[in-house]
Amino acid sequence: MKNIEYHQKYFRPSRLPALNLGLLTSEFFNPFYGKTYNEIQLPAELTKTPEDTILNYFRILLEAGNLLGRSCGSVGQGHMPFPIAYNFLSKEYQEKVSYKEYVQTFAGVGHTSLIKLSKIATEKQAIRFFYEIETIVGSIDFTAEYFGYSYGFMEIIYEHSGYRINTNQQIREDFLCAPYHLWEHDAEAAIDIKYGEWCKLIKKRYPTIKKDYVKYIYFQGTDEADYCIIFFTLTNGTDIEIIQYRKESNEDWKQVKLVPEKDCLQEP
Repeated sequence: MKNIEYHQKYFRPSRLPALNLGLLTSEFFNPFYGKTYNEIQLPAELTKTPEDTILNYFRILLEAGNLLGRSCGSVGQGHMPFPIAYNFLSKEYQEKVSYKEYVQTFAGVGHTSLIKLSKIATEKQAIRFFYEIETIVGSIDFTAEYFGYSYGFMEIIYEHSGYRINTNQQIREDFLCAPYHLWEHDAEAAIDIKYGEWCKLIKKRYPTIKKDYVKYIYFQGTDEADYCIIFFTLTNGTDIEIIQYRKESNEDWKQVKLVPEKDCLQEP
């Protein structure tokens, strides 16, 4: 049997406040009523910065609903936000995902809250963000809804006098199998096994530094360089490796991309 602390960490919903509340009132949606996605022109102020684009995208989707069989009267703004939200996608993204396919990705969702958002440094200077959302999800087979959590990574580009979402990788969180059966969900265990046992790279690992949902794990390498691996902790307790840094002697930290599964486990 798992202890109480273990259950509190892995089987509890998020207590973080939603970041996409407010600002957009019912009056905001009135000019878009009855319009298809290709008849909509986004107000320029919604996409002035990459952060504006993501926050306003999720503000519009806050009360978007694509419920399945269950009905309990009107829910939020229904389908009305979807044509507006689709215009936050770049032309390249829209060519890959049709509007019909886009709406289908929200099947069963009746409410979306953005609970984490963080910009991530990239080697190619792309504009990339990590995010986590909390959704109220229903099913045609049930007479009640439940909370679902997903995290993802968005890449933002500048297009048409504003910033647009060019890619969006979204992954559902595992609240059951991961904490029972996997060690990869724990940052410290992942560091010790991947960089220690597999790569024989750890000479000394230092105590983890935690700031909100961010974990900084430093270790001295057997190559005498210093390493910093940054993880983000999800609502289900899983730690996701985000970025790696390496530093030699008095040099500045430099981003690196080590892949222990390939670099250390495969035969030369």
